[in-house]
Amino acid sequence: MFDTLISTAQRTRSHRTIRNLVADCRRLLSERGQANSRSIATALITQLQDLDSFEQRLFFARLAEELSPDPSVVLARAQEYAREPTAANLIALTQAAEPPRQELLRRINGAPGGTAAIVQLRSALLEHIKTNPDLAAVDADLLHLLSSWFNPGFLDLKRVDWNSPAQLLEELIRHEAVHAIDGWNDLRRRLQPDRRCFAFFHPQLPGRPLIFVEVALLSKIPSAIQPLIDQHSEPALGDTFKVAAFYSISNCEPGLRGVSLGNFLIKRVAEELKRELPKLATFCTLSPIPGFMNWLAGASAEADLQAAGELTASRRAALVDAYALLKRWCDGDLRILGGTDALGRLDTFDDNARKALLKLCAAYLVLLAAGPGGDPVARFHLDNGARMERLNARADLSKNGLRQSAGLMVNYLYDLGRIEANHQHFKDGLVVHSRAIGGLF
Repeated sequence: MFDTLISTAQRTRSHRTIRNLVADCRRLLSERGQANSRSIATALITQLQDLDSFEQRLFFARLAEELSPDPSVVLARAQEYAREPTAANLIALTQAAEPPRQELLRRINGAPGGTAAIVQLRSALLEHIKTNPDLAAVDADLLHLLSSWFNPGFLDLKRVDWNSPAQLLEELIRHEAVHAIDGWNDLRRRLQPDRRCFAFFHPQLPGRPLIFVEVALLSKIPSAIQPLIDQHSEPALGDTFKVAAFYSISNCEPGLRGVSLGNFLIKRVAEELKRELPKLATFCTLSPIPGFMNWLAGASAEADLQAAGELTASRRAALVDAYALLKRWCDGDLRILGGTDALGRLDTFDDNARKALLKLCAAYLVLLAAGPGGDPVARFHLDNGARMERLNARADLSKNGLRQSAGLMVNYLYDLGRIEANHQHFKDGLVVHSRAIGGLF
């Protein structure tokens, strides 16, 4: 009973805290003087940063309920614009439809530390929205504003090297999301002369990378990840560089999820490298296929293959046969290929089983990538205007690589002269791929 009383008291304090916070938000919205607005916004930032999870949930709910547009005013302005579609009526409708919380966020953003606070606020919102979908409108407002404030035109592209500040280098180690950096020696190798690391920075978040990409300078397109991240390998000579391979891209700010940064980063880095090293002729990736094993071992794989209407009946039948063959090699359970004994099972494959695995992965990438259930990395690069170039077996035999894709990785090719056309093809539902990929299935 005593614990219940404490919990009730804590919740009462939390509700009081949020009432006061919302009152301060309304005061900020009503304030006309810039000096007063700045001081109120600064105080609000401190309060927002001190909220616990329960208080955050209460605050987001109040934003959704109390700082949304007035439906009756929006309807009236819409009717006026429908009757008389003048510029004045359109402006009035736009102003009526904009939620007051957007102006609140703009005013908070104008105070010192405001941008960082709002990015942090959205990071928290993305957690709460998982259990409360009614907060989607609040998230849409935050995403709309952050997409403007973090427009690539406002960002600084910087190369990160071994002479960069230690705090920045620590950020790379902490946020590397694709191929973990195993301490300072590993990081130092990734910043040797045959490697590059570039990051986007925002003027309001100095020293904090928003997103970074790691690049290997090579003599040919890579077919496996281990040589690229081997911290004991010898750096290659500069006169051998013909290929720039993007092998890892990591976001550092969860609150910027959905803000387009990665596509602009890769294109900017490719242009930068081309200026620095004119002999570079090829820009490509060595990319994971994180959705492949979930699909292959899931309930829909065989049905997806049978329903591939863009293929001839004989090609569909060949894919179904490959699926059945692979399943037999896995004793009826394809999850084995992503499990603890995945490598041992792959070692037993004959040539037909190896070809079947490649065939099914190529089909998964090409047939499903343009749809909402397609592989997320494939969708990212294809939407950026890359071409699916080559599928590589036994390219990532790490635990994560086997779990995600039975060790397979794919090269995407960035032809700088074809990026816009390839992007449009993908928007039209077409996966641009090489003959080598198409020939696999």
